[in-house]
Amino acid sequence: MRQSVAGLAKRGGSLANATMIAVALLFPVSAEAQTQNGLSNLFGGIFSGSGAAPSQPAPAPGGALPWSGEDGASGHPLMTAAAIREAAGNFDNCVAGMWPDAARRGITQENFQRFTAGLTPDLRIMDLMDSQPEFSKSIWDYLDILVNDNRLARGKEILAQYKAQFDATEKAYGVDRYIIAAIWGIESNYSTQMGDRSVLQSTATLACIGRRQAYFKDEFLSALEILNRGDLRPEQMRGSWAGAFGPTQFMPTAFKRFAVDGDGDGRRDVVDNPTDLIASTANNLKKDGWQSGQTWGFEVVVPEGFNYMLADRAKMMSIAQWEKLGLKRATGQPFPHPAEKAYLLAPAGAQGPGFLMLQNFRVIMKYNPAEAYALAIGHFADRLRGGQPFVQPWPRQERELSKSERLELQQLLAQRGFYKGTPDGQFGGQTRDALRNFQVSIGLPADGFATSDVLDRLRGR
Repeated sequence: MRQSVAGLAKRGGSLANATMIAVALLFPVSAEAQTQNGLSNLFGGIFSGSGAAPSQPAPAPGGALPWSGEDGASGHPLMTAAAIREAAGNFDNCVAGMWPDAARRGITQENFQRFTAGLTPDLRIMDLMDSQPEFSKSIWDYLDILVNDNRLARGKEILAQYKAQFDATEKAYGVDRYIIAAIWGIESNYSTQMGDRSVLQSTATLACIGRRQAYFKDEFLSALEILNRGDLRPEQMRGSWAGAFGPTQFMPTAFKRFAVDGDGDGRRDVVDNPTDLIASTANNLKKDGWQSGQTWGFEVVVPEGFNYMLADRAKMMSIAQWEKLGLKRATGQPFPHPAEKAYLLAPAGAQGPGFLMLQNFRVIMKYNPAEAYALAIGHFADRLRGGQPFVQPWPRQERELSKSERLELQQLLAQRGFYKGTPDGQFGGQTRDALRNFQVSIGLPADGFATSDVLDRLRGR
């Protein structure tokens, strides 16, 4: 589950790349960070458009795409083609060299040799690790894809089928069953899209090749610990290119921290045992600070003329204070707990709905650090509970800027003295702040929402 691979797309398997590749401007999680928790493969094509790679190499035997043989887009010295080839040539020695560390973790020599025998590097992962999509999905398209009628119907079936397990888990951990069901549905489409790469091969590749070796060495050794203990079998540990596996997409280190034996059979099987899966996901959320009996946030109407500089994750205020600034629930209902602290999220700027985000929203973001992902989880959970779609419309007439346009926008902001970073086409907090300051200078709402109109104004049109 939740992991911070310093931005490393934890969940690259099935649904995996959805999270990171969603809305580059508002949700600054690096293209790697998403494998953090699930959503990786299913949305790779949807969100990357036609610019994910300059060419499509012919499939290798077995249908898998081979490594492109090109330098990684990150420019990291360990991601050059020469460095990748050199490290791949030393792969066997690298894996063998991890035996002393494995022994210190209690892994037997017999099991180390058994589980590492025949391992070969999967160099295609180097392309996936450094992919930079040309286009990204808008927040409304992202939500349309993830929160749809088919997934809602299946989620309700899952809640009924495993009612006893959800009942026991809610009693033991105090975590909302609908949030757990939403994570299960969005991470793997209810176990139908979990990824098909060997976790051992993926983590061994990344532990020996590329720019995140220290991080993935821990993941690889943790995967060996799981197998050595007998919780899972190698064939069960298949998932994303970054090593996330199971219906709710655990990284090996996250499994070690959060997986529990829900039915007392002596194994923590988060892949094929629904009791362990539901309990382990709840344990993850509980340990991350889930507040029992509380929701994740509220859709709100933001008044005209509002100061969008206040729409910032760091600007926490009580709901009562937000009400004094003119924010109201979109449903017209009163807020149940006015003393609760929240921050304002405006994912489509002044043209779209606003949301007041509570502590449990931050907990979901610990599971996967992208606001788009957390919003999808919260909304999907509400819909599973019987709630309605969002009240306010999205600005569907707007389009996401291409990478070249994002790069141009940063360059123009830099020329005008608003942006101090290095233009790279990837939008994070520094770019949003620069954009907001530019919007203020020309009398627009400082919502940090990059549109073609804002770009045209920067161009002087």
